[in-house]
Amino acid sequence: MKYLIMIQMNPSARAMWEGMTDDQRAEGYQIHKEMVSRLEASGELVISEALGDISLNKRLNVQDGVVTTTDGPFAEVKEYLAGFYLVDCENIDRAIEHAARLPEAELGLVEVRPVMELP
Repeated sequence: MKYLIMIQMNPSARAMWEGMTDDQRAEGYQIHKEMVSRLEASGELVISEALGDISLNKRLNVQDGVVTTTDGPFAEVKEYLAGFYLVDCENIDRAIEHAARLPEAELGLVEVRPVMELP
C-alpha cells in the first residue's frame, strides 16, 4: 500500500533551520539522503521531493473554461508542506518507522497518510 510521508514547515522551524551553521544544515540534508538510500535499497521509495518556497505557489480557478491564477501564499497558516516521500510499504507501521527517522519528526512536523487507490 502507498503512504505519503509529509514534512511540514512553520516559521519557528524555518527560523531554527536558518539559524543553523552550514555543518548543521549539511547534517540535516545527510539524514534525508540516507533516508532516500534506505528506501531505494528496500524497494519502498516511489518518489521524494522537496518543495519550493510557498511564495512561488499559484492557485488556480477555472470559471467557464477561463483559467485565472493567484500568487501565493494563500492562507494565514502556520504550517505548510515543505516536502514529501511517497512510499510503498506493507503497512502503515512500516511507513511510520521510516518517517520517525526524519529530523522534522522531533518537532512534530511529520505526518503519514494512506494514499487512496482509485478504481
